[in-house]
Amino acid sequence: MPTDPTKPLLRLIPQADRPRTIGVPRAMPRPEPFDNARQRGAIGPKFTRLAQVLERGGNALELRADPTALAPERLLVFEVRGAINAFANAIQRVPGLELVDEEELSADEEDKEPVAYLLMPDVEALRQLESLWRRWQRGQLVFGETPWRDVFQTLRDLRPWGPQDRVQPIDASQLAEEIEGRDEAELVRLEIELIFRVNAAAGARSEDEVRAAIVARGGRMVSRARIDDIAYHALLVDLPVWEVRQIIDQSIEGIAGLEPVMHIRPQSVATGIETADAEPAAVAAAGDAPLGEPILALLDGVPVAAHPLLARHLALDDAFDLEPGALVANRTHGTAMASLIVHGDRNRREAPLPRRVHVVPVLGDRDAFPEDRLVVDLIYLALMRMKTGDAPTAPNVILVNLSLGNRRRPFHGQLSAWARLLDRLAYRFGVLFLVSAGNSTDPFAVPDFISRAALEDANPRDRAVAVISALGAIVADRRLFAPAETVNGITVGACNEDAIEPAARTAARVNVDPFPDHRLANPSSTLGPGFARSVKPDILMPGSREHVMVVRNHDHIDVQPVGPSRAAGLKVAGPPTAGRENSETFTCGTSAATALATRTCHRIHDALEATYGDVFTGLTHHQRAVLLKALLVHPAHWPGESAALIREVLGPADGRQHVRQKDNIRRFLGFGWVDADEAVACAEDRATFWAAGTLMPERVVNVSVPIPQAIAGQARLHSLSATLAWFTPVSPGRKRYRTCRLKILEPAGLGDLAVRAHGDQPDSNQTNRGTLFTRCWRGDRAPVVGPDHSIVITIQRDPDQGGVVDDPIPFGLAISIAMPGAIGVYEQVRQRLQPQVRAGL
Repeated sequence: MPTDPTKPLLRLIPQADRPRTIGVPRAMPRPEPFDNARQRGAIGPKFTRLAQVLERGGNALELRADPTALAPERLLVFEVRGAINAFANAIQRVPGLELVDEEELSADEEDKEPVAYLLMPDVEALRQLESLWRRWQRGQLVFGETPWRDVFQTLRDLRPWGPQDRVQPIDASQLAEEIEGRDEAELVRLEIELIFRVNAAAGARSEDEVRAAIVARGGRMVSRARIDDIAYHALLVDLPVWEVRQIIDQSIEGIAGLEPVMHIRPQSVATGIETADAEPAAVAAAGDAPLGEPILALLDGVPVAAHPLLARHLALDDAFDLEPGALVANRTHGTAMASLIVHGDRNRREAPLPRRVHVVPVLGDRDAFPEDRLVVDLIYLALMRMKTGDAPTAPNVILVNLSLGNRRRPFHGQLSAWARLLDRLAYRFGVLFLVSAGNSTDPFAVPDFISRAALEDANPRDRAVAVISALGAIVADRRLFAPAETVNGITVGACNEDAIEPAARTAARVNVDPFPDHRLANPSSTLGPGFARSVKPDILMPGSREHVMVVRNHDHIDVQPVGPSRAAGLKVAGPPTAGRENSETFTCGTSAATALATRTCHRIHDALEATYGDVFTGLTHHQRAVLLKALLVHPAHWPGESAALIREVLGPADGRQHVRQKDNIRRFLGFGWVDADEAVACAEDRATFWAAGTLMPERVVNVSVPIPQAIAGQARLHSLSATLAWFTPVSPGRKRYRTCRLKILEPAGLGDLAVRAHGDQPDSNQTNRGTLFTRCWRGDRAPVVGPDHSIVITIQRDPDQGGVVDDPIPFGLAISIAMPGAIGVYEQVRQRLQPQVRAGL
């Protein structure tokens, strides 16, 4: 049955928490150690070189002269087999060692390759490390040093951090393109991230060393930022082309050879949007009701704030003085995103939001990042201005829309500083960031067709199979754009959906709909997974029914996603065009989908506020933010036919490899497609509940869910689903980045409900890698339930990772019970909960 806005979400109250039941710890499989002979041959010479220098009374200068040597003030790369824990535990026992960062990177083939970065501050620390190696070789490690045994036995490699680490191949390739054909003395703008030193004075010395080297090579400093919260220290610099060539060549004689340098990258470039088919604006009625204070902030381009569709709704804070330099005709991105947030897709004619939107421009003219600022610094300063100080500009904001990304930074395992920033600020301020996955509009080959005519004439299923197969072959080239790998935020991909009536789709025949009969991610929507193989994108929202066009025709065709039009797009406010003072236009993509997801979160907030008043608004910012996070993702599901098609096309064909099959599906679909209306309200045959709270370490909490007797004895499809969301503290440079993990335990009583976990969802291990845990159980046999039947959902906080976090962790929980077509499901549970929610209802 359709969603009924008169049936609000129903509140559940968590019971008192209690200690977690401590079972027998699961024995983690120990990584297979390398043979001692292998270690002596591969790793031994590195320590031998170190010992020889130390025995001669060598000093740091002598060690530095050898770029392959282990040297004081040098970052060392420890590549180990298995988990990183043993290494992290071991270095804590050696005074003076500084763990700069550690990450467990997991390749697509599931083989873990942990990497830890260790800063050696002085000769004495090196002596201790060399002594530990020798004593391990002799079997002389004493009590307290045994963790080093595991380190040395599983050490795949030990090497200094060098130019090959500081300049990644993708960055070198982009720099080569940027300097092509330019004069050798011409200046090129770069971002240099420094090794973060906890000691601020040491960090200042590092920065001075790099500054001096830049000036000596004819370069100059443009901007700098140090953000202790996320262990970030970076410089924005100009360097001549000849020095950029040395960087590309990874020369140790250039900037890439400087010890304080962590990474060198081209300047960030903002992801953009396309718009098309402008038309005169059909201005909506202004309305008389005063608008509330913002709970939502938009960090984006400068909008056309005077546009009649937006003027009343935007609270503009030009914190970085970008508005004067942004020509009105070029204010596309911010205008479109503001329009989608306030009004939704204008083809749907929805009511505008009842609160103003706080807008902070972080893009300048032509929707580009400011040339003289680091984008991470901009976002940090914008949030600090909103939430801190004597006069915060938007203290009540709990939703932040970031329909932005760095198209020069696709995600390949390592978290970007931008993502780390969002994760930290989310937990610090209780803010839910909604981030676009990014669009990859490069052409790609479709080997199954040899001509445009063959693509056009193919039946819809064959066409979909061919395009999915083609995208599956290039998943490594279509990764999320930073900061979409955020752990605490929601990443949104674009679904091939809009409100254009089929009869109005008049796209030219050269443009072909690749998925006419399936609800899928658009071909341009970038693909997961996220950090530590977490589910990304989290959800899909409408991004228009994207078409493709044939751009090359040889032994097969190459196709390219095409932009929006009035026949395939989302209708938004636009800047003046062709003499029109006010216009509307059409857009598409993940930026637009993210704006709609953010609007949906605001609608959920409005509905809960209208129903529960102070009971809801009295929750902390953290609790409301994570509750909106849970309720937004909760309706997400894999469209059955689409998931089945991906499984069939990308396999593996062996049904026993269901985990890998689901990996392929979640790359494209995340947790699934979201019906915005279903996230906001219930229906006669579906009751959705919400609960919010906090959980201390090693505790569990129960939430009792009433089960309607309306489903009893009916052998028809029905389901129970639950979604848990939280914000985790994050720990750059610790054993685990994601410090706190919550989960939903398998409920008792599923047999009475005649349901079990179904296959069209990520499995429990896949869903437990981020800060969302969602499970759905369903069945079609008759449930056996009585008039007062309930089922208990238990939330557990697992042991903290990387040290105990004493803080209570805020959580939001969404639960649904549904039986499509059954009468009385909602009304029966509402009546049972009436005493609890009378104040709101």
